[in-house]
Amino acid sequence: MTERLRIALPNKGRLAEGALDLLERAGLEPATAPGRALRADLGRDFTALFVRAGDIPEFVADGAADAGITGSDLVAEAERPVEVRARLGFGRCRLVLAARDGDWSSPDNLPDGVRIATSFPRTTTRWFRERGQRIEVVPVSGAAEIAPHIGVADVISDLVSTGSTLKVNGLRELATVAESEAVLIARPSRPGSSTASPAGIGTDEDSRITELVTALESVVRAQGKRYLMANVPRSALAELRTILPGLNGPTIVDVLNSGEHVAAHAVVDQGDVYRTINELKRIGAEGILITRIERLLP
Repeated sequence: MTERLRIALPNKGRLAEGALDLLERAGLEPATAPGRALRADLGRDFTALFVRAGDIPEFVADGAADAGITGSDLVAEAERPVEVRARLGFGRCRLVLAARDGDWSSPDNLPDGVRIATSFPRTTTRWFRERGQRIEVVPVSGAAEIAPHIGVADVISDLVSTGSTLKVNGLRELATVAESEAVLIARPSRPGSSTASPAGIGTDEDSRITELVTALESVVRAQGKRYLMANVPRSALAELRTILPGLNGPTIVDVLNSGEHVAAHAVVDQGDVYRTINELKRIGAEGILITRIERLLP
């Protein structure tokens, strides 16, 4: 029997919710939810390990897990030898610089040796180093917004989704240091090897992780898409091509015992459904059907 691959997953928070939702839609719902157990089966091929999101790059790099889902911000901060195998489209946020209103308007104005409070010291230091600016990092584990108000630091480097928390605390954004989203990571592959080691994964494991990537990306690709079917007059096919561009143009199928109409099938963006239906009705389309797409492969 093939040994299960171990997939490290966040044990709490929005990353955990997004990862579990994505896996469930890919047909890999854990047998046990995080919080109740430290591990759970994912289908027949994988085992989930529920750990802190910030520890997942370390687990993967050291070989305790074969792959993991976490934030790209945490991967960059860890600076561990792992590869991003897929971007998963949820958990989006930004690491930004912020200062009190009226202090500075741009990172270009920051003085040499400015104190910056952050829980992302490596990423922040790297960003300023690339700009040729010297800073003093003040490590914090949370609530960085208070630091400029109590004299702990001059500026903060912190994660934001909407920026509303900064405004509530009298801070303004100066610049975006990095953008982040959930990613699937694995150790670098070792071509020609069928066994795994902390230095890299073998070809067998790599092949199975590639299958996992394909499954997850098919779910991500289907988000925001709808499958549309309609019976369209043959005489309106020229107009139809402008209404239903689809992925590669609409698919046209003859309708049995109907010489006047053909069946048109296409994938459309969710946001275009309302307009598309009205345009189809305008050219005489009938039997319009819209349905969700669970997976979409290129």
